[in-house]
Amino acid sequence: MTTRYTKDHEWVRLEGDVATVGITPYAAEQLGDVVYVELPAAGASFTQGADMAVVESAKAASDVYAPISGEIVSANEALSGAPDLVNQSADGEGWFVKLKAANTGELDALMDEAAYADYVKGL
Repeated sequence: MTTRYTKDHEWVRLEGDVATVGITPYAAEQLGDVVYVELPAAGASFTQGADMAVVESAKAASDVYAPISGEIVSANEALSGAPDLVNQSADGEGWFVKLKAANTGELDALMDEAAYADYVKGL
């Protein structure tokens, strides 16, 4: 199971044809304390790069973009009652959505962990 990253600080982890998506620990750290997460409903479809969710912190609100195209199969309902899960475990329990991948080839355009780490160092 490989994790890929976008320049907008989303991560995507593909298992079979279902991808789990969230924001990176770096993004969560930059946002500060997350106070609200707006997630799409199951059945919604997104193309790669489309606005998919919103995360709000005490500092700012940020759009979360679909790292790959697909249809939402589930959203992390735990975030509605505990948005701080994003800060505690951005790349684990703080995941945002699971989507059925429309084109797994889109993953090839995303960064692997080493490339993302280098990208973040340059920010």
